Amino acid sequence: MKRRLAASALILVIGAAAFAARELYQPYRGYSESLILEVQPGTGARALSEMLVERGVLAYRFPFLARYALGRLRRQRFKAGEYLFDRPLRPIDVYWKLVRGEVYLHPVVVPEGSDRFDMARIYQQALGISPEGFLRTTAQAGLVRDLDPQAQTLEGYLFPDTYRFARGTTAARAVEAMVERFRQIYASQLRRGLDREHEMLHDVVILASLVEKETASPVERPLVAQVFSKRLEKGWPLACDPTVVYAQRLNGRMLERPSPPITVSELRFASPYNTYLRKGLPPGPIASPGLASLEAALDPARTDYLYFVSDTQGGHNFARTLAEHQRNVARYRREVTELRRVGASQKDSAESWAAKKNRATLRSTKRSANRAQREE
Repeated sequence: MKRRLAASALILVIGAAAFAARELYQPYRGYSESLILEVQPGTGARALSEMLVERGVLAYRFPFLARYALGRLRRQRFKAGEYLFDRPLRPIDVYWKLVRGEVYLHPVVVPEGSDRFDMARIYQQALGISPEGFLRTTAQAGLVRDLDPQAQTLEGYLFPDTYRFARGTTAARAVEAMVERFRQIYASQLRRGLDREHEMLHDVVILASLVEKETASPVERPLVAQVFSKRLEKGWPLACDPTVVYAQRLNGRMLERPSPPITVSELRFASPYNTYLRKGLPPGPIASPGLASLEAALDPARTDYLYFVSDTQGGHNFARTLAEHQRNVARYRREVTELRRVGASQKDSAESWAAKKNRATLRSTKRSANRAQREE
């Protein structure tokens, strides 16, 4: 009897082992759309396997738990974090994904021309990082002191790019990654163009940040850099509107985009960043420039332009003389006025059409009601 029981038990064990071994290598997907599961610190294997079955990642708990039991002998543990499941996986693959800690990395897009205030909002939305913590971290220039001893903050050295971070990433870690990306760009693309590395890099990054904020056109960036360079040579104020906006942002205003039109009082706001009142470059960058703007600042176009003004097509008109610039300004104002007039006319026409349609619908409804009453 005992022998039969032992034999039966052995058969059951072998059968269970065979089942577990077979199922460990069977791909499975019991969910329709991609899903992200969060494994909390301290979650046990049994609770985790139940969640994986409930959410359709595993078909059965036993094969997964059996593999976990073997793994415990080697001190293999599941790591906390968010995990993305978007395709059929074998239970053995799910097991190793959790043991290796292959957590989901959230994409964080930092556009060119973003400043520290923009980035604080971006990281809060993407990863839940405290804006105040991010701004405190980026207010310290220690990470770039060797590159730019004159840097007051990390503004300008947080390279705009697409980054990937796990949930729970700290402000310090995100900032380190962006500064490291700037260092890579500097070493591979910029260093060879600098004669006096530390001194010149400071000015190049500042100038590039102005270029980045003034135009998004690859063709125009070297031209804008040239205009500012010429004005610096002549000792003229740069008269760069984005510096006035940045001065306001430092003062706790204009923190939300889009920025409102600059007012006369803002143009008169006393700040070292106000390039209408202060000659020369501002004391630091006003945003993070991309590579194209950095290259434009290193190698401006060779023209005699001293002025530029926006056109109504998303670009700028450049001028060599004040008289030519004034004509461009006057033309721009006429075109803006005409666009507003046409826009108002189209709005009125649309509202008139909508009103006519409503009246026609009302008349049709009344006629249908009258017809129904007559038929009764």
